[in-house]
Amino acid sequence: MEKTVLLSKSVKELAEICESQPKYVAKQIYGFLADGKDFDEMTSLKKEFREELKAEYIANPVEILEVFKGKLGTKKYLFKLLDGNLIEGVYMPHDYGDTLCLSTQVGCRMMCTFCASCLDGLLRNLTTAEMLGQVIAVNRDNGGTAKQRAITNLVLMGSGEPFDNYDNVLGFLDAVSNGDGINVSERNISLSTSGLTDKIKDFADSGHKVTLSISLHAPFDELRSKLMPVNKRYPIAELVKAARYYFDKTGRRVIFEYTLIKGENDSDACAKELARLTKGFPSHVNLIRLNEVKERSHIAPSEDATNEFLKKLENYGVSATIRKSLGNDVEGACGQLRRRYIEGK
Repeated sequence: MEKTVLLSKSVKELAEICESQPKYVAKQIYGFLADGKDFDEMTSLKKEFREELKAEYIANPVEILEVFKGKLGTKKYLFKLLDGNLIEGVYMPHDYGDTLCLSTQVGCRMMCTFCASCLDGLLRNLTTAEMLGQVIAVNRDNGGTAKQRAITNLVLMGSGEPFDNYDNVLGFLDAVSNGDGINVSERNISLSTSGLTDKIKDFADSGHKVTLSISLHAPFDELRSKLMPVNKRYPIAELVKAARYYFDKTGRRVIFEYTLIKGENDSDACAKELARLTKGFPSHVNLIRLNEVKERSHIAPSEDATNEFLKKLENYGVSATIRKSLGNDVEGACGQLRRRYIEGK
């Protein structure tokens, strides 16, 4: 018999499972799950009832398979799912709080030419519980509980396109921000999309108010379509219009992610056009020096060249920064660790 995962269940749903128990038990279990506890650790429950739960249910569908520690406290997590699939996450300590970068899909079908996540294509979407399970597992692994979290910020920037798994991602946002659970405020959550403009507009209307990060990576349609095939369906003009719509609806500044690739998107013309596209509404450009992938032919610019591009943007009046690189020493590109693990078997 296939067991049911409890992690994403609401207190109301848990109450139906716990009909034979006192009314407070459902909320107790919800809290235990948010702390990352398995059934044997829920010692305030009657032993017979714990055994019943173990026989029919699974607490967390995400298992930490390996942890690779990098410099400055960075940790790359390799997770195993119940069906044997593998996903990744990165824990990054910062002065302003500790961040988890989590995955929303096993693989990806966006086929961006500089990314390792889509080398094997899209295998499947992650469930709400599998996304929440990453947060719970890493929070506990770093000594946190639901009330005293070791993770303060979340970024949906791991493997996968969040808006290609729209309904489950919305379910995850509801679950992870629940005050009775791990309670991560949406103000501390960022979601990165390659630019599915219809979903951006739907999301703007959904009532959620996370920070929206748009993977732009090129300011011209011809160039962006080469780097990101999704641009053929959702061209830049539509994407910028959707970004403005998101700001108008939520009041949240939009972040444009821009990975610099030597000799491809780092010209003076690119800087000037990027400034034109982002002018006129609150936005910020997050420059990222390419994290090279051995299966790809793209080359990272030098640090000096990256700084020069930043100066060009600033001279045009663009709010921009260079994203601090964390995780490169532990195969920080999404999909790299998973692929090496599979190939090594």
